[in-house]
Amino acid sequence: MTLGPFAFEAIGFGYDGVSRRVQTPWAEIAVAQTLNQQQWTGPTSDEVVIKGVLFPVEFGGQSSLDGLIGSALGGVPLMLVSGNDVQGVIHGTYTVQSVDEDRGYHDAKGAPRRNAYSISLKRYGQGSAGVAAELVPILSLFG
Repeated sequence: MTLGPFAFEAIGFGYDGVSRRVQTPWAEIAVAQTLNQQQWTGPTSDEVVIKGVLFPVEFGGQSSLDGLIGSALGGVPLMLVSGNDVQGVIHGTYTVQSVDEDRGYHDAKGAPRRNAYSISLKRYGQGSAGVAAELVPILSLFG
């Protein structure tokens, strides 16, 4: 799986869990002498949480997490892709909402030997016009 230029790996910057929450609320409309009717108002959010544990001293990976945090601080939306080397699944563009770190088992120099992290993402809802707008710079190279 990759998030923008940051690839999750088996050793180093790996993950051990991914959860997803899609919200599609329905508005209730009061109707006399019967159950309230419902009207679908459309999707409001698509959220993904990636959890993992780094062992920076033994296996590395902290620089990738720090780079991802830098992208989040810069407000850069990132493409989320999963799959294998034969077939990938593009999940769309997401914004990093938060990154939580739990650093522990510090060595004598104060460097953490274990860093459990959680990355919260939210789907970047720019619509189909936004997708076309992203392709304009690329297409201009050919025209």
